[in-house]
Amino acid sequence: MNIGEAARQSGVPAKTIRYYEDIGLIAAANRGANGYRDYTESDVELLRFIRHARAVGFGIKECRRLVALYRDPNRHSRDVKALAQAKIAEIDRRIAEFQHMRGELAALAAACPGDDDPECAILEELAGAGD
Repeated sequence: MNIGEAARQSGVPAKTIRYYEDIGLIAAANRGANGYRDYTESDVELLRFIRHARAVGFGIKECRRLVALYRDPNRHSRDVKALAQAKIAEIDRRIAEFQHMRGELAALAAACPGDDDPECAILEELAGAGD
């Protein structure tokens, strides 16, 4: 199948498929006699796998490792679980950072009267006047 059909079936845009090929995340597709990329059902399955991995937060580097494990019939599930647990820990750290940012921003917003007065505690704090 051509790249457009592979994109449609996998849910991965054609541009992204080309990018994945360029960076070696997936093997370059075979070329047909007409010179166009020719994808197999197996290629589409791998693209779906990567799309789902990306959707749950795995980065390209992590996807490389997941693809290697996916293709390895001698893999150990503990290796896959370790990747998932590391990603969970990273997400938890990011959530904590966002909660901290939200708390600070909420305090700034609460300190500003939001009226017609030009004085603004938010701007003063951001400018360092509140240090």
